[in-house]
Amino acid sequence: MSAESRIERRFAALKAEGRGALVTFVTAGDPDPETALELVKGLPGAGADLIELGMPFSDPMAEGPPIQASSLRALKAGMTLAKTLETVRAFRAGDADTPIILMGYYNPIYSYGVERFVTDAKDAGVDGLIMVDLPPEEDEELCLPALKAGIHWVRLATPTTDDARLPVVLRNTSGFVYYVSIMGITGTKAVPVDHVREAVARLRRHTELPIAVGFGIRTPEAAAAISQAADAAVVGSAIVDAIKAELDADGKARPGLVAKVLAFVESLADGVRGNRAA
Repeated sequence: MSAESRIERRFAALKAEGRGALVTFVTAGDPDPETALELVKGLPGAGADLIELGMPFSDPMAEGPPIQASSLRALKAGMTLAKTLETVRAFRAGDADTPIILMGYYNPIYSYGVERFVTDAKDAGVDGLIMVDLPPEEDEELCLPALKAGIHWVRLATPTTDDARLPVVLRNTSGFVYYVSIMGITGTKAVPVDHVREAVARLRRHTELPIAVGFGIRTPEAAAAISQAADAAVVGSAIVDAIKAELDADGKARPGLVAKVLAFVESLADGVRGNRAA
């Protein structure tokens, strides 16, 4: 993988700046493709350092109710994997620097066609993939084709990933490591900061890659604490909840949705940026 990749450049710049990253998650097409694109385009200006873009799927097994619901809203609004790539392409037309990582499940990609997907994702400007349901033993399915095409493969590590398993998990991992701070589904528990510090220290004994921590980060204070303990704090369910709060009774976006959600992201970014190293 080239040292010139957007992900590596961004983490290097943040390290020089002396702070961790804010990684924001939204589902492509939620609550509708037009509103979602406007929101994604606004995330960097609100302080998002990297963007995780969820690929809508009908059975997102690792997600809690908020992100499950966001997937269903997007699918109901007509979002597809092809349209998700169009969203990336439209974003990339105005932003050449902010990394975008697609997060999701293998089934839609398998249906789309792996070779076609990898080519189209690279052409659209996708920087990395996080696939929840593809373990290292299945790297030939998508991981190796993605790496060959120059797309980072970001792997998940969890509290149950022991020292014997970690080398397997980290094999072929690139860009950064995503540490799942709590067991269970997204958006259901608060993140334990002391545990995260210990876990990050253990991971650093196995890899020099940046470590992002997600699941359970819902406030600027929590994002600040995690960005001190790791290289990045990932916020997803809280942002998706902020989107839901601005929907009307029919699930349509109310006026001002994008501005209100971006204001929340800005508050998260302010927390993270308040933790620059001396």
